[in-house]
Amino acid sequence: MLDPQQADALPGDLDPALRDEVAHTTAAALVHHGRAQTDPQVVARLVALVEHEGLDVVAGLWSDSPADSLPGALWRLYVLREWVRRDPATVADRYRLGVTAAPVHGVVAGVADAPGPADVRTVADAVLSGVYTGDLAVALERAAAFCQVLATGAAFDADHLDDVDPRGAVRTTRGAASLVRTAEELSHAAALWRAGRLE
Repeated sequence: MLDPQQADALPGDLDPALRDEVAHTTAAALVHHGRAQTDPQVVARLVALVEHEGLDVVAGLWSDSPADSLPGALWRLYVLREWVRRDPATVADRYRLGVTAAPVHGVVAGVADAPGPADVRTVADAVLSGVYTGDLAVALERAAAFCQVLATGAAFDADHLDDVDPRGAVRTTRGAASLVRTAEELSHAAALWRAGRLE
C-alpha cells in the first residue's frame, strides 16, 4: 500500500477505472491472503488494518466502491469496527436498547446478553476476523444483524431525545436509517459471496 507521502506525490487524481481496479485488487489480495493463513497474528493484523494504516488510507482504497463489491463490503465492515472501537459505550447502549425489539438479529449477531463496551468490541473483532478465518458470508450476515439491532436501538434513542435535544434526535434517526441501509447492503453482499459473485 502507498504511504501518505507516496500518495501525495502522485500527479492528480487516479483515473476512476484505475481506482476501481486498485480497490478490487487490494480487497481480493487481502481476503485471499488472510484466508490462506493459519497464523492468528496475521489475522489480528488484518482485523486491526485501520489502526495500522489509518482510516484515510483505507478510505482512499475502498470508500468509493459499490456496496455490492468485495472492497465495498470490506469498507463497511472496517468502518463498523472503527465506530465500535472509538465509541463502544454508545454502541453497547444502543445495542441493549435494540436487542429486545430485534431478538432474531441479536442471536445472529452473537453479542452477549446485556453487553458492555468490551463485549461489543469483541464482537466487532470476531465478525471481522470471520472474513479471514470462517465463512465470509456468515461474517457479513453477522455484521448485518449487528447493524439492524443498532439501528433499532438508535431509533429508540432518537425517541428519547425528541424532547430534550430535537437536533440530536434528527441526527440519531438519520444514523439509524444509515445502519438499516448498511445492514441491507451487507446481507446482499453475503448472498453475492455465496453465489460466487462478490468481486
